[in-house]
Amino acid sequence: MYTYYHNPRCQKSREGLALLEEAGLSYTLRKYLEEPLTQAELEALLAKLELPAESLIRKNEKDWKAHFKEKELSEEELILAMIEYPKLMQRPILESDKSAVLGRPPEKLQELL
Repeated sequence: MYTYYHNPRCQKSREGLALLEEAGLSYTLRKYLEEPLTQAELEALLAKLELPAESLIRKNEKDWKAHFKEKELSEEELILAMIEYPKLMQRPILESDKSAVLGRPPEKLQELL
């Protein structure tokens, strides 16, 4: 089973969704801006991605610049920032039971298909 973390306003996320549709993949669509991840979910997702939280942060986002830009944040603080401000999270992400991949560019999603 796959979960696709999606922001419909993001072009890369829409491109990734089109790739999943073309592949005929069965997945659950999670619009993470409407249904933010919990701390446990985000920690598990980062473990599957094999990335530190900082790698998942969109540092050009207005919320990052307004609240965090000049601060040194721990791993937990970065995770909490993405929970409080879900727009900070890079997208799209495709997650399977055992691993996950960040679709930047969207073609990287094919690594999990």
